[in-house]
Amino acid sequence: MQKAREHWGSHLGFILAAAGSAIGLGTLWKFPYVAGENGGGLFVFIYLLCTVFIGVPVFIAELILGRRAQRGAVGVFISLADNSAVWKSAGWLSVLSSFLIMSYYSVIGGWGLSYILMSLMQSYKGMSAQEVNHLFDLIYTSADITLFWHFMFTGLVVLLVLPGVKQGIEYWSKFMMSGLFVMLVGLFAYATTMDGFSEAVHFLLYPNFENFRPSGILEALGLSFFTLSLGQGIMLTYGSYMRSTEDIPKTALIIGSMIILVAILAGLMIFPIIFTFGFSPEEGRGLVFKTLPLLFSKLPGALFISTTFFILLVFAALSSAIAFVEVVSANLTDLLGWSRKKAVLIVGAACFIFGIPSALSGTDVIFANWPQIFGKTFFATIDDLVSVWLLPVAGLMISLYAGWFFDLKANEEEFKSGSTLQWLFKIWLFFIRWVAPVAITLIMLQESGIINIDTLLK
Repeated sequence: MQKAREHWGSHLGFILAAAGSAIGLGTLWKFPYVAGENGGGLFVFIYLLCTVFIGVPVFIAELILGRRAQRGAVGVFISLADNSAVWKSAGWLSVLSSFLIMSYYSVIGGWGLSYILMSLMQSYKGMSAQEVNHLFDLIYTSADITLFWHFMFTGLVVLLVLPGVKQGIEYWSKFMMSGLFVMLVGLFAYATTMDGFSEAVHFLLYPNFENFRPSGILEALGLSFFTLSLGQGIMLTYGSYMRSTEDIPKTALIIGSMIILVAILAGLMIFPIIFTFGFSPEEGRGLVFKTLPLLFSKLPGALFISTTFFILLVFAALSSAIAFVEVVSANLTDLLGWSRKKAVLIVGAACFIFGIPSALSGTDVIFANWPQIFGKTFFATIDDLVSVWLLPVAGLMISLYAGWFFDLKANEEEFKSGSTLQWLFKIWLFFIRWVAPVAITLIMLQESGIINIDTLLK
């Protein structure tokens, strides 16, 4: 007998929890450096279009399937697709993706925790650029320190998820998202007073066709999927906690808009600092941990600004990590009948253990020959496996099932139930049937190296 499904305590609580799962390191860490690498304005505009017209329709599809089934990611297809092994594999891929992401996400979150402490201790005050870079490299190559923070972050996530949907995920999401917005707006307001603010606005919001590459469109689309938490089982699971009276299309548009707003605010917070001190906006993945601490140290009120930023970063990481653990735990409670406490503790322990090789990727403690054999660290291997293959394949299967194989009448009922945007159904159906599958397939072909759209469109 299936247990009664717990539901969100309020509509606002669900919106903040869903937005929190998406507004993670993808928005605060990945968006600024990817936008920087792709020339700014035009890429940001394309990202906005991809989010609204492709990402949001898939987001809606996941919520519809989750709410209809009232089950976790795998249970959705057991219930709706008559236990089909083919469609169940989409659910399992989503669960596996969340598990794998959590295993290395907690390593990055742990770095964030360590930088909060370093900010409070003013560890990088007065350091040169080379010394600040070396500080991060020192953490990365220190097995004991990295493992300690990996454990602390994972343990913190487990404590937040244990109480359940209302008292755990929803409560802490409200707290963290409120704090995140306050800190983000405060740092943005400070950034407007900097000399490089106008240059940052021009870079981020005005199209630059000189640096445009056709592959940038696919990169923007991939980023929109990443920042919306698609293909990870999160929205399938969170949708299962929704009531039939809640407006799915409106909710999806609100969350999509929030994610775009936060991404742009994050860019307008970070790039003024970069331009003020004459750094390049194309700093890449090291932007947050290598470049920003150096720049923060040059600002008045460095202790406060730096500490606030890294608390913001950790809040963002926690809000996503909560969702990853919940996806896996919800499936264990659904499929095996485990209690929430047992499922969460086992998932947390498993994520920590599997994350150890990622945490030690900068050392020779284990898998010392991994980079020579596979061409990249264990950390990067898992990241690429998820982003290039698992997430796109799961997203493609979910969009195909929702558009073509899920009962059309049930689809329409869920879309329109409690909605003030019922007239959007046919438009949504077109995008989920035709646009999303083609776009996701192109991302997979490009990212896997099977095609090079830059070469094809020369």
